[in-house]
Order: sequence, then C-alpha cells, then structure tokens
Amino acid sequence: MATYKITTFGCKVNQCESDSICSCMNLPGWSSADKNETADIFIINTCTVTQKASMQSRQAIRQAIRENPDAKVIVTGCYAQVNPEEIEAIKGVDVVIGQSDKHTIPEILAALEESGSEIKKHNITSIENETAFSPLTISRTGNRTRFFLKVQDGCNSFCTYCIVPYARGRVRSMMPEEVMRNLEILDSEGFNEVVLTGVHLGRYGSDLEPQKSLLDLLKEIDALSGIHRFRLSSIEPKELSEEIIELVSLSNKFCRHFHIPLQSGDNHILKQMKRPYSRDYFKKLVLNIDKKIPDIAIGADVLVGFPGETDTEFNNTYALIESLPVSYLHVFPFSPRKGTPAASFPGQVHSKTIKERCRLIRRLGLKKKERFYSRFIGKTLNVLVEGAVKSSPGMMKGLTSNYLTVYIETNKFIKNTVVPVKITQKLNPHTLLGELPANGKGTNL
Repeated sequence: MATYKITTFGCKVNQCESDSICSCMNLPGWSSADKNETADIFIINTCTVTQKASMQSRQAIRQAIRENPDAKVIVTGCYAQVNPEEIEAIKGVDVVIGQSDKHTIPEILAALEESGSEIKKHNITSIENETAFSPLTISRTGNRTRFFLKVQDGCNSFCTYCIVPYARGRVRSMMPEEVMRNLEILDSEGFNEVVLTGVHLGRYGSDLEPQKSLLDLLKEIDALSGIHRFRLSSIEPKELSEEIIELVSLSNKFCRHFHIPLQSGDNHILKQMKRPYSRDYFKKLVLNIDKKIPDIAIGADVLVGFPGETDTEFNNTYALIESLPVSYLHVFPFSPRKGTPAASFPGQVHSKTIKERCRLIRRLGLKKKERFYSRFIGKTLNVLVEGAVKSSPGMMKGLTSNYLTVYIETNKFIKNTVVPVKITQKLNPHTLLGELPANGKGTNL
C-alpha cells in the first residue's frame, strides 16, 4: 500500500485545502503515513505571504527530500503559484502544481506513475483568469474536532504590500447550496465547530449570480440545527457590518469572536497601504462590537515597518491598540514581495528597527491577552474539548466560544463534547485551568 504525507504552511484556507487533498487521497491502495514514518508521496502546501513563509516552505521541501529520499515530492500552494521556477530549481522536487489543480493531485500522480516521466511543472495556469470556485472534497481526516471550511477564495483589493491577489486570483465564492451540503456532511461526521474561512471572507457572494452577501449566508447557517457552533475567520473592517454584529450578538450558533485586520493605526500609512478605512473608523468599530457583545474576543493583525513608517506613525499604531479592548494580536514584520508596489516604495525601514517595533507590539499584545484571560477566572464557560494534553496526564484541553484555551482537570475522556468548565486559575498567558462543576451550565458567550 502506498503512503503519503501532507505538510501545510500559512492560513486557514490552506489548511482547509490540505484537508480536501487528504480526502482526495483516501483511495484504495493509499493511506496516510504516521508522523514518524517515511512516505511514498510527500505533498507540501506552501505559503508566500512573507519572505519568511517562502523560506520556511523551501526548508520544508528540502527536509522532505532528505527524510524521504525515495518519495515523490509534490509542491503546491501560493509559493508554487507565484514562484514555480524557484521550487523547480530544488533538486529532488518531482512536481510543482498551481492553485487551480490542487484538487487533481491524485490524477496527476496516477498519470506520472503510468508514464514514468519526470514532470517538473504541471500546467501552472494564470490564477488571475480563474472564475470558478475550486471544488472541495469534504470528509473527516485526522482527529480534529474543529473543521475549517473554505467558502470563498481570491481577493480584488490589491493592497500595496500584499502578494495574495497574485497567488489566489480574484474573488470566487462557493454556492450557498454547496455550503449547506458540506455542512450537512460535516454534521454527519460529528464536528461540533466549523470555522468559515476565506481569503477575503467579507466579499463572499459578490461574484455570484444573483449576488449574495456574507450576511445572507450567515442567516441561512444560523437557522441550521446540528453543528453546535460556527466561528468566522478574518473579516475586513469595512465588511463587518452592523447587521453581522447584530446577528452574532443574538445567535446561539456563532462564536463570540471577531478577527479584524488593522495593519496600521496611522492614517497616512493606511492610505499608502491602500486600506479603505481610517484609525477612527477602526476605533469606533471595535468599541461598538465590545459594547454590543460583552466579553467577545477581538483579534487584530498588525503590519509593522511599512515603507516610510516613522517613529511617530508607529507610535500612533501602538497608542490606538493600547486604547482599545483588543484581546490578542497577530504581528507581522513588513516583507517586500516582488511584484507588489510597496516593494519599491521609498523609505524602506531598517530590519533592526522593524524587529524592535515588532517586539514592542507583541509585548503589548501579550499584555492585552493576559488581561482578557484574567477576566474569566471564577466564571463557568462552555468549552469544546479537543483532546488530551499529552504532556499532562489527567488533563484535557479545549476552546471557548470567545477563543480562550482551557485545560480541564479530569480523568474522563470527553473529547469532541461541549462541557461547562469552571475557570479556577491562569496557567500561563495563553492558557486557563478549569474543572468540571458538579452542577450547572456554562455560559455560551
């Protein structure tokens, strides 16, 4: 029997696509290799959103070749789409596959085996011309309790620093009826949480005929029975409408959690980035959400060291974040990407300055997170249990609606159940400790 492994880099969309590839590979005569085993086929689903992501993808490719010298090495994903020639130059890579053909990997492998030829690149077509949402194969793979469902792909925004539109193409959406069909499958597979994800999720449905909106889709999902809860991945500030906020505030289905890209808290830098909002708009949005949905988790992306960012402009970002009820931060150093306007902008910030500014913002994010976690000590919350803590016998771990990681002291095997947990203390800045109460229910925040 032939075996395969898949390594994934980057965003939740890539994870969803890797799950789909894995489902496609579940054919007679194929099986997933264990973690410490070599494999006959090694698939690397790459990322290129930053220079570091591209470097990590290259390292993983070389490691796969070293550790699996007799394996066929297949490389796909955003890095493969944008810079296939860099991957082809790595000795030992057998096939480079573009975004449009990810879902045909089993057929490509079969053709490769039949012909016995050494294919180095498989018809990497321009993603810019892609108009159809690529099909997904949905089934349970691995032992996760939460499923990332890609309902949207592509982006039309072309922010000046971002390579994503060149790697992912234009906005494309899964048909609503197909979303519902996939959710029925996931319900039958026993998933208790589905994360709705996309490259530009807030633009869901804008390409469909007739046009739909993300709000339309969320209303349909809110009426479903079965799956316990849904979580939204990142939504742009201008697309997180009052109606969506209201729906989440009243729903028993949607998690009390929004992730909203900020990137910069300075108006001049936002304009240079081609971001369609101001610092005041972002501030009013976050304060409104916090008022409407108490105890909600609000995460934000921050891009540090954009060309021309002075100390004053960086301090504007720091001060804005400090003033807001943000729960956690994802911090990225600016990375010039070939083919994007910002790569040639004047005023490129020195790497040492970027590193120090990232350190300051990450420290602020950690303080925000610690403060947010501390608010829930003594409360009883509903937790989706994801599995045992390998390093701590007698412990299970899970996630709350508002994105808190909780360890539970119990000898019961309660994986993939939603249980009330009384929070007793904070183990570290990223983890709470709790216990199963004798009676009572958790708060579905």
